[in-house]
Amino acid sequence: MANVMLLLASILLLFSSMSWSQTPVTIYGDDSYPPYSYTENGKQTGIYTVILERLFQRMSDYKVTLEGRPWKRSLRAIEAGEILALYPPYKLPKDRPYMEYDLPILDEEIIVICRDQVLSQPRTRWPQDYLGLTIGNNLGFNVGGQAFAAQVKEGNIKLQEANDTKLNLLKLIKGRIDCYINDAVSIRWQLNQLQKQGLYQGVGLSQGLTIHTVQGYLGFAVKDDKFPHKADFKRQYLKQLNQMHQSGEINRILLEYLLK
Repeated sequence: MANVMLLLASILLLFSSMSWSQTPVTIYGDDSYPPYSYTENGKQTGIYTVILERLFQRMSDYKVTLEGRPWKRSLRAIEAGEILALYPPYKLPKDRPYMEYDLPILDEEIIVICRDQVLSQPRTRWPQDYLGLTIGNNLGFNVGGQAFAAQVKEGNIKLQEANDTKLNLLKLIKGRIDCYINDAVSIRWQLNQLQKQGLYQGVGLSQGLTIHTVQGYLGFAVKDDKFPHKADFKRQYLKQLNQMHQSGEINRILLEYLLK
């Protein structure tokens, strides 16, 4: 009996020492980008969140907490070097040089969805065929491309931004904007939620063209003076992410989440 108690004490001591040796890390995610990354009932969830939760559980040197934050606020924080990493930014040309992007987590298809009346005439070129329209966009999202941004700057397209996908789609349903640009999965998921809530009847909107395909990352702060563990954390993260890609686990998580 004494030997058993001694063994149990040794095991408890081992686990205790392991937990104390873990470096605490907080990673921030967009709190308003369902179904990918959002806060629900005070808890951060979504497809990216589930992927990262499973990944970080395998990094025994670190105790990782995932927290949701408004996107624009997080962008300011990572630019200032106040937070280590943020998900899921896109890697766009000359965009956000204050973040490092290495291995993408997921591919996202950026589409334009419009009121039926808007698409009653052919609009097959982006953004040339959308001049004179009011386009909705999530605050802090840069998904329309450089040519689109140039047309907005010149006043040929009016841009209206709202905090999240739900608000933009409600504006579109009510005719306050002509079109909305975002990821196809996010749009379809949110429209389904609005139908369940009786806020959308399933008619009046149509998908336009695909603008481009982008990839979501875990972006790491370039300004990293506050994070001496960054290099090791990033190395372990990329190793685990690569393994999840090779095993097909990430695709399985995506399908499981969308079908539940």
